[in-house]
Amino acid sequence: MSGARLVGTLVRQLERTGGRLGLATLCVGVGQGLAMAVERVD
Repeated sequence: MSGARLVGTLVRQLERTGGRLGLATLCVGVGQGLAMAVERVD
């Protein structure tokens, strides 16, 4: 799954459920990782 798809799915779920905060994480291998916090602002 690409990073763009992860973030898109996260944003869509936040809108659908009325959530405010979300976290997308990605393992890129060789001990590296990435995390992105998302806040939905109305």
